[in-house]
Amino acid sequence: MTDALTHPLVKDGWFKETGTLWPGQAMTLEVKEILHVERSKFQDVLVFQSTTYGNVLVLDGVIQATERDEFSYQEMMTHVPVFAHPNPKRVLVIGGGDGGVLREVVKHEGVEEVVLCEIDEAVINASKKYLPSMAVGFQHPKVKIHVGDGFAFLEDKVDTFDVIITDSSDPVGPAASLFQAKFFELMKNALRDGGIICTQCECLWLHLPIIKEVLGFTRKLFPAVEYGFVTIPTYPSGQIGLMVCSKNGSLDLKKPQRRWTKEQEAKLCRYYNAEIHEACFVLPQFARAALEDAK
Repeated sequence: MTDALTHPLVKDGWFKETGTLWPGQAMTLEVKEILHVERSKFQDVLVFQSTTYGNVLVLDGVIQATERDEFSYQEMMTHVPVFAHPNPKRVLVIGGGDGGVLREVVKHEGVEEVVLCEIDEAVINASKKYLPSMAVGFQHPKVKIHVGDGFAFLEDKVDTFDVIITDSSDPVGPAASLFQAKFFELMKNALRDGGIICTQCECLWLHLPIIKEVLGFTRKLFPAVEYGFVTIPTYPSGQIGLMVCSKNGSLDLKKPQRRWTKEQEAKLCRYYNAEIHEACFVLPQFARAALEDAK
């Protein structure tokens, strides 16, 4: 019999998430069993079975996905940009090693190819073993996997993708470069005419300065930029944002250019629908006031 796994962030049967990006608060989940502990080339990888949120993936001490609520983030990060594009054929996912965004992209029958660029193969392997409902995305024949740095991957890509989705962790550690203006320039160059990007962009309650900075340089790069948000219980303060940008200045990113039927939405989604696509861009007054003059 092997000894039970341990991890410094799991004490007395509870996992506790604290972070410099959300000072003075913590997220705790009760742990049923620690399933996987690994120090990869890039980060600390932890997977545990929780008592109420299913299996949980944690990178460098920060919750990335739980089986109970991951669908809200994956669906919105995917379907908002893909439906905002009139005819997407090639999609690039940067990060997203859990496979969740891939799972959502391939629901769009018109998409011909999806490329995933993930820096840490350990995340892919752990997700395939412990998050099978997300990692199912890796099995689709339209999917191609590239293990490597997203920054380097984009440097020689020009006029290649219709939609680029950056499913990154927070702007510390291996994901820090994904919040720089240079990275957004590379994404813009890699887009075809009319292309759209969507990037994870932090929490209105905690990170307005970061959001304002990103909004400022994206407005210089793209003629159409919008910030929306998603509710998800296990991310800091229960909310995460998406920055959506297009090379087509006449495109209204807030409105889907195509729609599934109500029956398709009910079958394919648990969070996204055409109405919430539009509603996610309606910001509370404090956030609207803080972001309206971002330059």
